[in-house]
Amino acid sequence: MTKLLDAQGLEISHAGHRTRLKWHRLRKRFADPLFSAEVMAEGFAAGASMELDLRVRADGGFVVLHDKELEGETTGYGPIAKKSGSDLRDIRMKEGARPLILSEDLAGMMQTTHPAALLQFDMKDDYEAIGASGIEHLAEHFRDIAASVIVSGGCLDLVMAVKEKLPHLLRGIDPTDKLYGIREASGWKAAETELRADLRGPTEPDTVYLHWPLILAAAKDGFDMIALCRDEGKRVDAWTFTLKDPEAGFSEEEWRSFSALMALKPHQITTDEAPATERAWRRRISG
Repeated sequence: MTKLLDAQGLEISHAGHRTRLKWHRLRKRFADPLFSAEVMAEGFAAGASMELDLRVRADGGFVVLHDKELEGETTGYGPIAKKSGSDLRDIRMKEGARPLILSEDLAGMMQTTHPAALLQFDMKDDYEAIGASGIEHLAEHFRDIAASVIVSGGCLDLVMAVKEKLPHLLRGIDPTDKLYGIREASGWKAAETELRADLRGPTEPDTVYLHWPLILAAAKDGFDMIALCRDEGKRVDAWTFTLKDPEAGFSEEEWRSFSALMALKPHQITTDEAPATERAWRRRISG
């Protein structure tokens, strides 16, 4: 018997296992505006798992954006790393002319949340760019917040710096690109050795973020990445599975992939269509 919450896009419970659905870039649905404070507030109230991207500013603070340059997502121009918080106050998101969310604003929004809410800070810059001043900014603003936070990134030096300065925050690593390269050069056994080393490494990650096609490709060849992580006491987030047609639900190809992924029991799946994925799963399971 499969039991789901009432189309809230929070989780799928199946075969005795609970898989959370994480809202990618603060979007509950793909139609939602990118990095929406309103959707984040809804997620905080409902106890959702959500992700946002952070870019470092010239003054050591951060802004919630994905790209290095302002042009792609906003009305501004130039590299974010050369802008201060005051420089960004008058710039707007292209979608809906909304103000940008600065890290100072974000800290204020996180004072009251559902106890189950989890917010992932996906750090898009490395430690060389962020430096000690950026880590100090995080410590100053996110030391006493109500929401649970996990800080993730591809730069292990950055994750280590967060561990040392903010040990109470959860940490996540994303070795996906590295593992793709190792598999291509040396095969799955070498990739397994590297992944195991990362899991046991000094960052002490809570969660490992892995591209879902990489997980399925490994499983097809007999390497269960999720089981390895679970055996090491780590959670796995499989990113990013988004239905092409949320109203229609799973295509046959999507269903084969998603059901194979669910059979491996990931702890979390990142998606831009959380409620639609939940509905589509319910339809398929109920026949």
